[in-house]
Amino acid sequence: MSAKSTSDNYPNYPLFVPSKGRHQYLMTSKALHAMGVWHRIIVEPEEKEAYDEAIEKAGINAETIVLDLDYKEQYEKCDDLGLTRSTGPGPARNFAWDISIAEGYDWHWVMDDNIRKFVRFNYNELTPCNSPGFWRAMEDFSGRYENVAMAGPNYTMFVPSRILHRPYTLNTRIYSCNLIRNDVPFRWRGRYNEDTILSLDMLKAGWCTIQFYAFLQMKLPTQTMKGGNTQEFYHAEGKLVEGESYAVGGTDAKSEMLAEVHPDVAKVTWRFSRVHHIVDYKPFRGNILRKRKGLTFRDKNEYGMSLEPR
Repeated sequence: MSAKSTSDNYPNYPLFVPSKGRHQYLMTSKALHAMGVWHRIIVEPEEKEAYDEAIEKAGINAETIVLDLDYKEQYEKCDDLGLTRSTGPGPARNFAWDISIAEGYDWHWVMDDNIRKFVRFNYNELTPCNSPGFWRAMEDFSGRYENVAMAGPNYTMFVPSRILHRPYTLNTRIYSCNLIRNDVPFRWRGRYNEDTILSLDMLKAGWCTIQFYAFLQMKLPTQTMKGGNTQEFYHAEGKLVEGESYAVGGTDAKSEMLAEVHPDVAKVTWRFSRVHHIVDYKPFRGNILRKRKGLTFRDKNEYGMSLEPR
């Protein structure tokens, strides 16, 4: 089932953008609109009017969906704080997952609301991409394998153009922009670091993940945009220093939760001048891609990708 289009160059699956406290920016939505991609923004009840007005004013081809707040109650937060603190975007992401299943889709996209643009990386050149084919290419490639649970584009900040890169890497975390297979037996969980927790849940069960280097997202760094997790977590739980965008200690709990949930592969460390986490993905090197049975390549389109770095 295709999402709002029958074009061969359009995404096959629906796109969702959970957002809170950022109607004045609509950053990811503007990037998707420039690509000609209709999508849905998941908002909390009290913010729907503000988002609807902002969407209309900006002329963005999108619509809002109000989050069912039962998803917050039911969410596995991985701590004992209940609803005394923000649940983060996990409940809205699970909400999107269930909507896409109810609509008959096999996969869905869900992404952060602070992505500035999407980029094609080829021959060591970063080229802003305004084609909806950006999404279709990743969908098509991921769907060729029966054991891929999740895929998505890497960050531009992690793919410097001065270094040769392969077009994708396997079995690592998928951050911020996630293509998820709907029938896998997982759901988002964790008040913090839910991207890494879900990735590790999948990898430990023997599934594969695909992180694309050929297709990238230009996302704002953590704590640099007001609203969202910056307001709910990092600035609320850390100490703001005048003139600094990062709250001291604001991400400590984020790293600590990951180490508690997956202690065999994750640990808390000091990186980037702050408490951070490090994950060992080497145990998942044995998760090998398996082509779908009866798969035929109609035109052998590899989207310019080769396993050899260029």
